[in-house]
Amino acid sequence: MDQKKIGMFLKEFRKQKGITQEGLAEALSVSNRSVSRWKTGSNMPDLAVLIELADYYEVEIGEILDGERKSKKMEKELEETVLKVADYSNEERARKTRRMHALFLAGVAAFILYMLLDLTGLADSGCTEAIASFALGLDFGLMIVGVLYTSLSISKIRAFKMRLLQKR
Repeated sequence: MDQKKIGMFLKEFRKQKGITQEGLAEALSVSNRSVSRWKTGSNMPDLAVLIELADYYEVEIGEILDGERKSKKMEKELEETVLKVADYSNEERARKTRRMHALFLAGVAAFILYMLLDLTGLADSGCTEAIASFALGLDFGLMIVGVLYTSLSISKIRAFKMRLLQKR
């Protein structure tokens, strides 16, 4: 944030309105010295005064903080970009949610299989013992993956994996 640029921006608006520093100070209930400090960029108005300035000059607070006027075309492009990013974010979230549902359903199915084998007594003998052990291990593994996914640790793991792959 360039305070001098903001100060010049505020000075331009004041001159466009055709008022003096004293007139602006009086309108905003601040001292003349405060307005002078804003103009030189040595000080910034506090948030309450920024809001009043934005209303007084009929501009957005963001424009004041940027120190420049945004064109309508720029605003439209920015709005379109924000909407695209929001859509992409929603699609990404929906895809992750579907993955989580699939993982949890597979975990529940594996646990049900294990419980059926255990309750019928088949989990202790031969081939079905291996199936029961596999189902229990799969269920436990899917729970760990689910915890990683929901704690956002998976994104850190993915980033680490990508760094490793790029080093090769």
